[in-house]
Amino acid sequence: MATSGRIPARIGSAVAAAGRWVRSAPGTYLWLAALAVTTLIIARLPPEEARAWLGHRSTNLHHLGEDPVRVLIGSAFWTDGGGWFGYAVLFTLFHANAERWLGTVRWLVVAAVAHVGATYLSQGVLLWAIRRGHAPEQAMFTLDVGVSYALAGVAAVLAYRLVWPWRLLYLVGLAAVVLPPIFLHRTFTDIGHASAAALGLACYPLTRGRGGRWDPATLLSKGKIAGK
Repeated sequence: MATSGRIPARIGSAVAAAGRWVRSAPGTYLWLAALAVTTLIIARLPPEEARAWLGHRSTNLHHLGEDPVRVLIGSAFWTDGGGWFGYAVLFTLFHANAERWLGTVRWLVVAAVAHVGATYLSQGVLLWAIRRGHAPEQAMFTLDVGVSYALAGVAAVLAYRLVWPWRLLYLVGLAAVVLPPIFLHRTFTDIGHASAAALGLACYPLTRGRGGRWDPATLLSKGKIAGK
């Protein structure tokens, strides 16, 4: 009976801890909730209609020239209709930790800088390719929505949360994710992800005064103590 009584208590404790975590990063989880709604909307639309819907919110060259503010904001709340649970994991790992560390305002600035800056840099490269005949004119209307640029920028700024040499290992891992696709696939989105990571690293001034540098070795030491 005592054992069975502990199970509900542990569940309740886990739920309470999860609630505290979500409340500590309100911007992250409000954004994720909005993505859940828009993902459901896209999933319920016929493929052609869904593509047209997303195309209207795309940060392509055509829309950036006509109505940049609308598409830059709107594109950050839509994905291609799949992978929401994957984003939930990534938002929890990167956005939530960054927001808890930097505070909501600074975290949002990093996300916005990465999202807007990487969009213009990647689309600028695409425009260069079009003008030199390396890409078709139709590429001006290509689909470009999603949250991956902001995610890459925030993931990059989290490098400053780590102590050395873990920071170096983290940066090597980040480079291994964003750099090879540029040479393997050479798409504007690959350039966008690398640009976003670079912009996130450039946001170092926003991390000043934010203490709490983290040493992952503490997890290893706690594991050894628990094992004993």
